[in-house]
Amino acid sequence: MKDNNIIEENVEAVNNVEVETSNEVVNETPVTEEPKKKSGKVEKSTVKTYSPAEKSTGNKKFDKKKTPERPTTRREESEFDKKLVEVRRVAKVVKGGRTMRFSALVVVGNHNGLVGVGNGKANEVPEAIEKATAAAKRNLISVPIVGTTIPHNIIGKFGASSVLMFPAPQGTGVIAGGSARAVVELAGIKDIVTKSHGSNNKINGVKATIEGLKLLRTKEEVAALRGKSVEEL
Repeated sequence: MKDNNIIEENVEAVNNVEVETSNEVVNETPVTEEPKKKSGKVEKSTVKTYSPAEKSTGNKKFDKKKTPERPTTRREESEFDKKLVEVRRVAKVVKGGRTMRFSALVVVGNHNGLVGVGNGKANEVPEAIEKATAAAKRNLISVPIVGTTIPHNIIGKFGASSVLMFPAPQGTGVIAGGSARAVVELAGIKDIVTKSHGSNNKINGVKATIEGLKLLRTKEEVAALRGKSVEEL
């Protein structure tokens, strides 16, 4: 009996130990602790958010860089028309050889009594035309026009060329060669008859026409030069 009692006591002791160990295991389960918030000032984010309404109110940070508007430069319409009479290739002999350039003859006018002629030389044709046009505008002359024609007959001479010009009734038109026609049309003369003699050089023909138009006088101008009235002439 004693042995049985001893065995029973040992069994109860073992059971008690197992229960205690099981309780200890349950109690020792790790508990996840919440991270403690750091004490102190909270750092603010440097990124600033904006609402669409604020963006449209002219915020410089979000507005696109506006490129400065370039002033629209419209080409001013010049009152003068120009006509290219001739373009020639010319050579200049220098020590190293020949240098080729271009020569342009241009006539400008406003179709209302002002006309001019100019000659320009350059390495390129457009540059030569620009130079000739600028020279022609510097050498404008005033042409007296009676109605649609010239006041009287005139002969213009330059070099070996001479151009005869005669007034014509209305409706005749411009009867002239290539060089004289450019000058007469841009001057605003609509009815005229011309005839060229001598050299056929276009430069001489144009300048002869200009010299003839310079000699034109109206009745009023002649009367003023003579000190008389128009009726006394």
